[in-house]
Amino acid sequence: MNSGRIERASAIERASTVVGALALAVVPVVIAAVPIVPLAWLLDVGGVLVGLDVGGVVVGLFTAVVVGPAVSAVLGPVLVDRRIDRLPPADLDDRPAAFVDSRVDAIAEAVGIDPPPVTAVRAEAANVAVADGYRGPRLVVSTRLLSLPAGDRDAALRHALVRLRTREAGFTTAALPGLVVVETVTLVATLLVGRRTDRNPADRRVNRIHGYEPDRERIPAPAYAVVGLLVWIVTLPAWVPAVVGDRLFVAGRRRAGDVAVARVGEAERAGLANAVAFAGEAAGAGDWPPLFDRLSLVSMADDETGRVRGTSRQEARIRLARLRSKRTL
Repeated sequence: MNSGRIERASAIERASTVVGALALAVVPVVIAAVPIVPLAWLLDVGGVLVGLDVGGVVVGLFTAVVVGPAVSAVLGPVLVDRRIDRLPPADLDDRPAAFVDSRVDAIAEAVGIDPPPVTAVRAEAANVAVADGYRGPRLVVSTRLLSLPAGDRDAALRHALVRLRTREAGFTTAALPGLVVVETVTLVATLLVGRRTDRNPADRRVNRIHGYEPDRERIPAPAYAVVGLLVWIVTLPAWVPAVVGDRLFVAGRRRAGDVAVARVGEAERAGLANAVAFAGEAAGAGDWPPLFDRLSLVSMADDETGRVRGTSRQEARIRLARLRSKRTL
């Protein structure tokens, strides 16, 4: 009975992962289709290139399917490498740096992969991120995570290395450019919709007395809201698969990493739970780049808005409940 439930849960998890991966792959296709399809339709590329009356829209869509993911896969590792280069180095002495490398080497050998290069950065966020791609794997770890107890630290590092072994880090890295575009555009749209004037009538009167305040707002707040809504509508075809991919693939693969670490032993399971709990509750989230959130042990929340970037706010709580429960993951 138990084995049957486990098999069904595994099948559902695998199906969710596939759906999430397809959703993430759709995001760069939609973004690429925005300029390519109208251009192909205007130029009637279908008739010109292949001599068939299929219309430029079909050829444009096919081109977007090929070009979008390819460009995203090329740009993903570049974005990550450039962001890593701008991070403040940890300035570890030779012995601590060698110790970190030796721990990563030992855990990577236990996981069954070649140890990746390690970049220790000076950050208050207790987090670790792993990226992969044609430029090779990269592991980024904060000094605060390195200061955790040995068991918690090693469990977090093991979780990151498991994501390299399963190739999930490579796929997520390749999907990052499209996700960054969607998040940036939707954030702008949200700011436009919520834009309000900070000046009340009394402020306007005082400013007019001093001669530098116009009688009216040059652009009324409703106009910003209309523009923001239009941007939201245009972005929706890419935003929906991005959200689905975050929930099903990124969050799902994090949970799969939890399972892989927990199955090593109870000490590793408890250490990972402690690391996830501390990373989610500790201050310093602003030190962790938003670009790394989908590659990290835990998604960080913006200090001012409390908005979790990438996956949902409840994700870490669900993971903790599973890790601290007595049942088999």
